[in-house]
Amino acid sequence: MDDAGKLDAGGGVKLGPIVVPDPQGASAEARKYLNTPFWAGEREDPHPDDIEAWKAMIAQVDAMFAPMVEAMHANSNADVRKTSMAGVTVYVGTPRDLAADRKDKAHIHIHGGGWAYMGGEACGGQAAVQATSYGVTAYAVDYRVPPMHRFPAALDDCVAVYRELLKTYAANNIVVSGGSAGGNLSAALALRIKDEGLPQPAAFAILTPCSDGRMLSDSFTVNDQLDFLKAKTMAGFWAVYAGKADRGDPYLSPVYGDFSGLTSGVLLQTGTRDLLLSDTVRLHRAMRRAGVKAELHVWEAMPHGGFGGGAPEDAELAAEVKALFERNWG
Repeated sequence: MDDAGKLDAGGGVKLGPIVVPDPQGASAEARKYLNTPFWAGEREDPHPDDIEAWKAMIAQVDAMFAPMVEAMHANSNADVRKTSMAGVTVYVGTPRDLAADRKDKAHIHIHGGGWAYMGGEACGGQAAVQATSYGVTAYAVDYRVPPMHRFPAALDDCVAVYRELLKTYAANNIVVSGGSAGGNLSAALALRIKDEGLPQPAAFAILTPCSDGRMLSDSFTVNDQLDFLKAKTMAGFWAVYAGKADRGDPYLSPVYGDFSGLTSGVLLQTGTRDLLLSDTVRLHRAMRRAGVKAELHVWEAMPHGGFGGGAPEDAELAAEVKALFERNWG
């Protein structure tokens, strides 16, 4: 007898074998992306304490993404330089046609990649992309990564860069964006800025953030087989970043933070197939309960990180982020 839909002893719902159909409500480009071989398989990360193995894995991933980073530079309209700000490595992207009325504005970009990956030269590529997309100088923070540097090193680096930029830019002319682990750090940065009494930036674009290190969110189970990012992989990222830290620390897991008094404009983004859908929804509710005017944007069938940049939905997301910045810049 089929018991699908019935509760088990622990209150969970039995779904049984399910075939999820092609999402007809998404664009043709999005559906093509969802059906690429990219979705097969699962990478095994090293043990959280095996530093040498992690260094080797990070180098391997950097090499894998090198062609993509080259394309970022080639398709951009920005010059990029590597510098140090408050002891933190930062890649600065400046539009070649920077308008006079944009010279007083800045964009801090915080990379994703499970905290460990997508640093280094990938930050340079992101600086080029962000500067081109939004027409302002972009500062891509190449924060220290685990397991060599665990929580709160990455967050401390982001705070240090923000403090340094306040010496040059008015707070209401600074915007912040980040996706995945970068979304986590963006939300945590919002808390640190508020708690430390610093002037608040104009806006935060927090994209598909991992917000709960305890991994209590519903979509860790519901979307585990739909998203390319798996719960097992996310658990490994949390282990290597958090180490022995309390997973309930709001600076580590922003979903537990008190956002009362946050006045920046906020946009949160996710998709219905995103493993971090619930993390994003819960973070949005935490902000709304605190009185923050935070927007939540959810795209049909979108997985973690979007559709690879080639779908209309990706263009819509970029337009929403740009509109957020334009509305909130001083």
